[in-house]
Amino acid sequence: MRKGLVVAAPPAELPPVAPEIEAAVRARMESIPIFSTLGFANARFGRGCFECTVPRRTEYDGIFESFHGGLLMTVADSAAAMAALTLWGADARITTTDMSIRFLAAARSDVRVFADAIKAGRTLVPVSANIWDSADVLVAVAQVTYMRLGG
Repeated sequence: MRKGLVVAAPPAELPPVAPEIEAAVRARMESIPIFSTLGFANARFGRGCFECTVPRRTEYDGIFESFHGGLLMTVADSAAAMAALTLWGADARITTTDMSIRFLAAARSDVRVFADAIKAGRTLVPVSANIWDSADVLVAVAQVTYMRLGG
């Protein structure tokens, strides 16, 4: 978790997360269908952050022969969920409360997403999720807020 809203490449070393937490969050991720449907790969977990790659599948392109914006938003939302779970635990019941995304360039390749908690609260955690194409061009910046549900 970094302070402030900085759009920068993910750090080479992510903040450490306990191995048992990483294993549990990874298992939860693998149990959620959207992660396999979209092909999330090369997942890296850190305390309050998550990074992975997602392949572009042309059968899901938008009208401009590029990665569909709605799918990029789903990638950002899903990555933010994993970042939140590294803070709250893999069994936490969570939901998205709000999200926004700004598209900066067309993504015509596989993408890499880095989600980083902005502030870890007891109930809410806002997360920045930045997406780059395979040429390291920043194609989208998103902010997603997750809420931990009671019970």
